[in-house]
Amino acid sequence: MLKSFLVSVLILLCFVVFETAILSNMLFLPAIPDFLLIISLYLSVHNGKIFGVSAGFASGLFLDFLTVSPFGLHSLLRTIIGYVSGIFNKTLNIQGVFLPLLIGFFATLFKAVLIFIISVFFPDSVVPYSLFSVTFLFELAANAVLTPLVFKFLDVFSNVILLDPEKIS
Repeated sequence: MLKSFLVSVLILLCFVVFETAILSNMLFLPAIPDFLLIISLYLSVHNGKIFGVSAGFASGLFLDFLTVSPFGLHSLLRTIIGYVSGIFNKTLNIQGVFLPLLIGFFATLFKAVLIFIISVFFPDSVVPYSLFSVTFLFELAANAVLTPLVFKFLDVFSNVILLDPEKIS
């Protein structure tokens, strides 16, 4: 399990650098696709709640260190999303295209709802999404379309990042 987690953290680290250093500087993108969310979804749906919480927290911690958002916001969001998506371990067949697309779509919506709930308690420091803005709709569409592609890419590393089915709790 430790080897799978360390390789997963390495993949998350590579994607956080790609997301924050390269994609954030592309001026023609209205919003940045959330690759870390998609990778956390993949890991939690395949490996369960505990692994999902750990991967979600690690990806959130990377983002907390590299962004100007309040410290702990991304860790909290992605830990909750990792747990909720880990509930669907062993119940979803995500080998196709349509179901991963739906998972990415609803996970992005869930992230927006969680940010709205947190912004109710911390209105001065957390700005919620405007659900009908071009920025949010682009991120929603980009995450939904990229989820099947990222899932297929991560399938290449499945022998290293996925746990044995009998060891998953």
